Amino acid sequence: MRRVTLVTVVVFGLFVFLGISFLLARALTGQGAERSRVLDVLRAQARGDAPAVLEQLPACAREPACVRVTRARVAKLERPGKVEILNFQPSVRVTMTRRSGTGRVAWRAGGSLPVVQCVKARRDGPLTGGGVELLALSDPIGLEASCG
Repeated sequence: MRRVTLVTVVVFGLFVFLGISFLLARALTGQGAERSRVLDVLRAQARGDAPAVLEQLPACAREPACVRVTRARVAKLERPGKVEILNFQPSVRVTMTRRSGTGRVAWRAGGSLPVVQCVKARRDGPLTGGGVELLALSDPIGLEASCG
């Protein structure tokens, strides 16, 4: 009887450990998913593809004023060359549930000068399904400016 109890406790402990490890791993990969989404929207912006930018910013696409501003911004920030992220600060470091925040990205395309923008994002943690939704992309800000 004592051996069965010991095995049960060990199996239960292993199950809890694996569950917590899985949730933590999912929470830590959220930052990479957000960076990937930001890179996709920056590539569309550098191509001058306003419809693709708006497709990746569904909250903005529902607001006519945001659509107008986004189209003008995309036309202004069109640049040739491969887009690369120089510095990325995510909207949220680690979250287990849904949280919104503002990230900061410095990027350039080809040999162009760097552009710094703020990115508002909503991230779901592993307890709320995971995933990232980009909400808005700002006009360029100063190279040393923060997004607050």
